[in-house]
Amino acid sequence: MPELPEVQTMVNDLNRKVLNRTFLDVWTDARVIVRDFKKRIKGRKIKKIWRRAKNIIFELSGGLFLLVHPKMTGHFLYGEWEQINGEWVAISGDELKDSRNRFLHLVFFLDNKKMLALSDMRRFAKIKLLGKKEIDSELKDLGPEALEITLEQFNKTLKKGKIKQVLMDQKVISGIGNIYSDEILWHSKIHPEKKSLTEKELKIVYDNMKKILNLAVKLKGESFSNFRDIEGKKGFYDKERKAYKRAGQKCLRCGNIIKRIKLGGRSASFCPYCQKL
Repeated sequence: MPELPEVQTMVNDLNRKVLNRTFLDVWTDARVIVRDFKKRIKGRKIKKIWRRAKNIIFELSGGLFLLVHPKMTGHFLYGEWEQINGEWVAISGDELKDSRNRFLHLVFFLDNKKMLALSDMRRFAKIKLLGKKEIDSELKDLGPEALEITLEQFNKTLKKGKIKQVLMDQKVISGIGNIYSDEILWHSKIHPEKKSLTEKELKIVYDNMKKILNLAVKLKGESFSNFRDIEGKKGFYDKERKAYKRAGQKCLRCGNIIKRIKLGGRSASFCPYCQKL
């Protein structure tokens, strides 16, 4: 699932490519995108694009907001394509050669003759066209941003509970999921099931959270699974990965074997030697 670094990568790319462009038309095979959506978005200019937690928000002319949550496998692509026998084919570029980029279910036609598409293999992405009050209501329960929260807020906000679950609770702190919680805790030498961290331990987690998320944004995210940037290319954080999806492999710090456990319906990968409970 795209997390803060991957979503921020998309936002950075979108601001570079489609800011101030106008939606001329929309194609979709998604049943949830109804005719009214197409009618309302046509002719709207993209005035601003930003991220809130794992959501991408487009502020459009006329007081409308397009909210996209990529969920498990969604990511944006920018280019020129045409449909041949019901299949999208690139007019130029090779972004559709990557199998992760071939699941185009929503395509916006822009006023510069380019297209903006949402590729979503599992088709779980959330797409909504909202007014100001509706967008505020949609985002109101989200916790402070992981890259903006102060240490004082962090110490107060992180309630008691198993630290990995707390880090992934979007109402507590927003933007972190399975990938970066594993990475943050490995670097912090903190067991994912540990509760009630000391102030010293919280400071270590806080510092590593900022360091890892900023590095991941710089490297354009993690593409171990489905994420690709707007040009259809992989991010580079995979070379930095120390715990996530490394169960059964040697810990890169101590040489012991990385273990994987189930925690609240999710998985947690950690070194039982370095990250003692």
